[in-house]
Amino acid sequence: MPVARISGYVEERWSSAAWWSRRVAVFAAFVGAIAIATHRFGLIETIPFFWVLALVAALAGCALLLAAAGFQRVWHAGDRGGADLTIGLIVATLLLVPYALAAWWAFSHPALSDISTDLDDPPGLAAAATFRTAGMNAITLPTAEDRALQTKAYPELTGRRYAVSFEQMTAEVEAQMQGRGWRIVSPLPADGVETTIEALASLPVLAVDYDVAVRITDEGNAIYVDMRSASRYGNRDMGLNAGRINDFLTELDARANALAAPAPPEQ
Repeated sequence: MPVARISGYVEERWSSAAWWSRRVAVFAAFVGAIAIATHRFGLIETIPFFWVLALVAALAGCALLLAAAGFQRVWHAGDRGGADLTIGLIVATLLLVPYALAAWWAFSHPALSDISTDLDDPPGLAAAATFRTAGMNAITLPTAEDRALQTKAYPELTGRRYAVSFEQMTAEVEAQMQGRGWRIVSPLPADGVETTIEALASLPVLAVDYDVAVRITDEGNAIYVDMRSASRYGNRDMGLNAGRINDFLTELDARANALAAPAPPEQ
């Protein structure tokens, strides 16, 4: 804790609020970094990790309030501590920006956590069901309200038909999943008619897991592909599942078009 000091004949008063603001903000940043690192390495479960992130937000908020109190003393009473409150203000603001963005994304998207291109018969998540615990979202079929919300919010999310072979599409989907760092968790049946490939996807920084399934069906004259992405936690996915499906299928469109394109004539 800073104390008053004498410089010549003038007493220099230090703002304790500014002093605490810097220390609380730096401590919050340290706790957040440690929590993210330990979660990525599997040393802390996801739900306790969320509680630690909530603590980080609370500490950052406290640091911001202390910086505001310190500013009053520094500006109006002439206390020292401008550097402390500046550091506290900057660090706390940087910590709180991701929370503000997450809150905005959450409430600007519908309350959905399981998105599929087939709302009547979504691709199965049989393997994912074996990994989900009591603290995670249950795997269920979409309700009528869910279907209405998704149709309104993401009308572009539909299945795709491709003029390639069943084997080619299966190989492309598997390669694309692996290229994105997703871990395939289901076997690949080789009946040549229909298969569902399940994978585990994670957020790049927070390492929060999502379950993904891609169903490939041979319709005879074309290959039909449906996709599903489901959050393990929470009832609002901030649009991440729809974005994941859209990005994956857009890339798959390009891959399939390259496979189906005729070979250039020989020179």
